[in-house]
Amino acid sequence: MELKNKILLDQNMINGRNMYLFLKRRFDIALSLLALIILSPLFLVIAVAIKLDKSSPGPIFYSQIRIGKNGRKFRMYKFRSMVVDADAQFNGLLHKNEVAGAMFKMKNDPRVTKVGRIIRKHSLDELPQLWNVLKGDMTLVGPRPPLERELTEYTNFDMQRLVVKPGCTGLWQVTERNAVSFYEMVQIDIIYINKANLWLDMQILLKTVVVVCFPNTTY
Repeated sequence: MELKNKILLDQNMINGRNMYLFLKRRFDIALSLLALIILSPLFLVIAVAIKLDKSSPGPIFYSQIRIGKNGRKFRMYKFRSMVVDADAQFNGLLHKNEVAGAMFKMKNDPRVTKVGRIIRKHSLDELPQLWNVLKGDMTLVGPRPPLERELTEYTNFDMQRLVVKPGCTGLWQVTERNAVSFYEMVQIDIIYINKANLWLDMQILLKTVVVVCFPNTTY
């Protein structure tokens, strides 16, 4: 997806979406609760695998502070896919960042555990975020929530991503995946925010299932 011009939010359109947001929240609650119940056996398998990984002892879950709608901070949950001291090693790996802009991506990140490589390939490490959706911190479909340190590099243009709740999946994840720059990711997020509706959300969720089952990236 080639994006050459800045795409800006249509604030009037966003302000008129009360019914969509009302239905979206109820859809989030119903689907995240159902998914947590249905996927509970998979949660158990992943938890046991992480615990049995002798090469990287530590907790099953990992959490970190993320930035949500309108700059609100919340704690986001994941299955632990990295070594326990991964955050302490971050600064030493910054020079190996392979994505331009206010985010960090690195193929063959040495901090990722053996089990982590498997669950990250299929995005299974993200499943605990269904709890964030149920709590109301996140939504199923929306821009990914940035870290506090990433926010310090945001321009006013980038801050437009924060006018809606962050999501578990989004438009750029099911189209360009990791093949875009940070700038292009922001523009795709804004395209989504401008066009957001329940039909688009359902399309993105269905495509997400395909991407999870047939991943095309090693990040």
